[in-house]
Order: sequence, then structure tokens, then C-alpha cells
Amino acid sequence: MASEPVILYENLRSCGYTPFYLAQRAGLFEAEGLEVDLRLSPAPPETARGLIEGRADVSFGGPMRVMMHHDAARASGEASPLVCFAQIVARDPFVLVGRAPNPDFRFADLVGPRVGVATDVPTPWMLLYDDLDRAGIDPAALTRAPDAPMAENAAALKRGEIDVAQLYEPHAEGLVSGGHGHVWHRFSARGDIAYTTFYTTRRFAAERREACMALARAMAAALARLHAAPPAETAALVGPAFFPELPAERLERIVAQYREAGLWPRGIALPAASYARLKAALLAGGLISCDVPYDDAVDAALSQPGAPS
Repeated sequence: MASEPVILYENLRSCGYTPFYLAQRAGLFEAEGLEVDLRLSPAPPETARGLIEGRADVSFGGPMRVMMHHDAARASGEASPLVCFAQIVARDPFVLVGRAPNPDFRFADLVGPRVGVATDVPTPWMLLYDDLDRAGIDPAALTRAPDAPMAENAAALKRGEIDVAQLYEPHAEGLVSGGHGHVWHRFSARGDIAYTTFYTTRRFAAERREACMALARAMAAALARLHAAPPAETAALVGPAFFPELPAERLERIVAQYREAGLWPRGIALPAASYARLKAALLAGGLISCDVPYDDAVDAALSQPGAPS
């Protein structure tokens, strides 16, 4: 039987997306009868446009993008065609790294130091904004460094130009293992927050239902394998193709840390409570202006325990 082709957009390259890379490298998509053409999206905003305009079929990325699209569509009196399914990254992969040790970190410690906020994509700051607000701290009280990409913030912290930076991997681990920084806080401690799923158009989800189910099954298999295999095995399989500049031992540590932190769930279920927690943060930070109900933005049949059948 011929394989079913799917053009899959990768929103950006991140160690947090290891389950997707594992599925690609371990042949788990092919095992489900899929011929996945994985393409790196030119820019995060293009990802949604590319799906709607047919340049790609499915993407992996944050439900944040789906909520933003629904919010903008509603403001113009339209309905968004985007829908997400299957939670693959359950928790926030970002880390606060400071120049000096701070083993007893509290969010109040961010008032005063020069803070490099992650601005490459909106979600990290929105979630930090919400954390600060819930801790009774005015986010405007932070002394924010000028907005810069994470790689530049990591270099600035190393040079002593900022005091703490919000980073994802491999930037955080590079600073720590190189003796230039200390982990203050892992945002995964917040708990499940529906950080990354697949998303597509409702039309594709309806017309290519089996393809979506196969993608979800492949990712369920990837998550199971990721939790069962030693981190060194995962790093050795994924690293050369997706992180060729990253030494294997560093990727192994990152995989081990992320797995221990509960970043990757043991199944693809996308709980309404996790979605609601993310939505609350986006509303608090003003990234979206109206409620986007779970049933509007999530294909629940592909996102419940035991799915897909």
C-alpha cells in the first residue's frame, strides 16, 4: 500500500521538540503509513498562513498560535479554520539562568537584576508575565534588557551585560556546563500547560482524517519510546540530523533533564484544564482579547486518552 504524503511544518528548531525528531529518525511515521516531508517554516507567522494557503498540511507548535488566530478572526467577524490536536510537549521548556547561584529562587528575585526575556516567540514572556502576576509582582517592575534573540541574550549573560536570562535548550545547558551560569528556575515546575501540539485546518482534519490519526499514533509511539529508552540512545539517534553542532553528551543531558522535568507526557491526551491554563496566561498578558473555547480550537476526538482509535 502506498504511503500517504504529509507536509509537516516545523515551527522552529528546539530541543523541546525531540519527540517529533525521534518519530522522524526512528521511522515511526513510516510505520503508520505516512510519508512525512518535514520542512522548517521560514518564520512562525508563516506557519499558520502556510497551512491555510496550502503550502503545508500540518504543523507542530503551540496552541498559542491557534488561539491568536481565533482571536484575530473573531475581531474581524470571521471564524478561524485552525484546530490543534494531540499534546506532545506538556510543560514549558524554558529555564531562567543567572550569572550567580540562586538556589532559593522566588519570582521577586527578578525585580532589580537586568533580565533578558525570551522574545523569539510570544509564549515564554506571556507565561512569565502570568507567573509574576500570580506572585503579586508587577511585570513592569522588571528591569528588562533590550529585546534580543535568545542566542544573543545567552552571549550577553556570559559577558556580564545582563544578570539573568530566560532561555530554552541548548542555550541554558551551554551556559551552565560552561561554568557561565546557574539554573535559577525551570518553568516546567508550573505543571502541564498544553505547550506544543499538532495544528492544522479543520478541512484537512476532516478530509485527511486517517493521516491525522496516524500522526497522533506515531507521536504516541515516540513518547513511549522516549520514556523507555536511555537518554543517550535518543540523543545518538536525533542529534546528528537535527543538532549536528551539539555534542552528544550535552544533548543527552538535555534529554535527561527535560524527561525528568515532565516536559514530555506519556500519552497524547490534550486535557481541557491544561489548555485553559495556557489560555488564562495569554488573556492575562493581553496576547488574546477574548475567550477561545476548547471545543473551538481543539479537535477533541484526536486529543483524548486512548485516542486515536
